[in-house]
Amino acid sequence: MIGVLLADDQALVRAGFGLILNAEPDLDVCGEADDGVAAVALARELRPAVVLMDIRMPRLDGIEATRQITIADPAVRVLILTTFDLDDYVVAAFRAGASGFLLKTAPRDQLVAAVRTVHAGEALLAPLSTRKLIERFTGPPVEATALEALTSRELHVLTLLARGLSNAEIAAKLVVEPSTVKTHVARVLAKLDLRDRVQAVVFAYESGLIRPGVTAESEP
Repeated sequence: MIGVLLADDQALVRAGFGLILNAEPDLDVCGEADDGVAAVALARELRPAVVLMDIRMPRLDGIEATRQITIADPAVRVLILTTFDLDDYVVAAFRAGASGFLLKTAPRDQLVAAVRTVHAGEALLAPLSTRKLIERFTGPPVEATALEALTSRELHVLTLLARGLSNAEIAAKLVVEPSTVKTHVARVLAKLDLRDRVQAVVFAYESGLIRPGVTAESEP
């Protein structure tokens, strides 16, 4: 059973998401928080697998709450809830340890799939809006010397990953098994000291490894 904590200051939003998630046989809403402080406290007490986190909440915003939750328990996956698909705060939430974002207007099946996806250790990177968001809001280039620790194959895998390709798609492009790609991804994350694929995407843009507007199809 996947335990889910709902953190949103709107009771109707929590109620709606709760009805959807509790109707699934493998999902269970184990708690609700109406602000960031309560979310941090409940995450510590209930140890949910996934937290659905609103960004704009009283007392403590969702970004800082995400940071505190993921530092205290790196196994917890945080799925950011946002009203707009180009929210200025979403990349900051990624840097704080979030594993993906979801529009509050997302349909039922997308909400359920998103919770299962982040629980499985994947990150929500596929939607074009996510890549556009990261392209728009990542800051100036960061020190890229960490990239020197990667092999040429790992660097190529990071480039494809950062453009939104799944492990299966990367495997097809490189003509290797998906399990091999999974190993490469794990090594990339370990060498760069990154939490997950979302942080890898942000790092790839900030380090200048990839440029906004360049598609995966242009990769060799």
